[in-house]
Amino acid sequence: MRMETSVFGQLSPDFAKLIAYGFLQQGETFVLRAPILGGEFTVTVEVSKDGSVRTSTVDEASGEPYTLHLVDEAQGVFVGSVRAAFDALLADIAAHCFVRDVFPSPQAHRLIDHVRATHVRELEFLWEKFPADAVWRRADNGKWFGLLARLPAAKIGRPDGGLLDVLNVRADASEIAAILDGTRYFPAYHMNKRHWLTLPLDDTLPDEEIFSRIDASFALAKLSGNKPV
Repeated sequence: MRMETSVFGQLSPDFAKLIAYGFLQQGETFVLRAPILGGEFTVTVEVSKDGSVRTSTVDEASGEPYTLHLVDEAQGVFVGSVRAAFDALLADIAAHCFVRDVFPSPQAHRLIDHVRATHVRELEFLWEKFPADAVWRRADNGKWFGLLARLPAAKIGRPDGGLLDVLNVRADASEIAAILDGTRYFPAYHMNKRHWLTLPLDDTLPDEEIFSRIDASFALAKLSGNKPV
């Protein structure tokens, strides 16, 4: 696996932070040229608007591209020192300029933006064993009002297969049974089905309906408890 993929695979760039770090914007690309090993090598890191990352490394003594540090089979003290410096640079860029992006669907991103703007809350990744599950919880009482997950669509009864971003929200128990339809609204995945619903984040439901559901869930969390199955 290329180092760019292993480091940045589930991350998205924060372009303002890239600029603050020292990247220069060149059209639709942000570019950083950084020396490593005391200037013996220069690494160029290019981050595109779509979040993809490309790197190249030049040996300053010869002016030629250097690639041995990208070859797993290449061993030795010198290539190991280049690889370590290169890896450290990418890890530092990831830590300072990128944010976690487990949920790739555009609707999940719009929902995250809505919660950030309306309720001033960020996703919390609580389980090391389940890195594609995250929750929002109220600041005043710590109770959950949403759970965002990426899982096989079959887990909620969708026959189309593949992976799907889904949202679990609280809902009034008297309403849930009436709106479950197996298309837009599903019994809550891995939560108390009397108090929670699962919604697919694939534009089956319009944004405003999902935003309304998360806002109602936020209000319900003021009094309710967390009730996973």
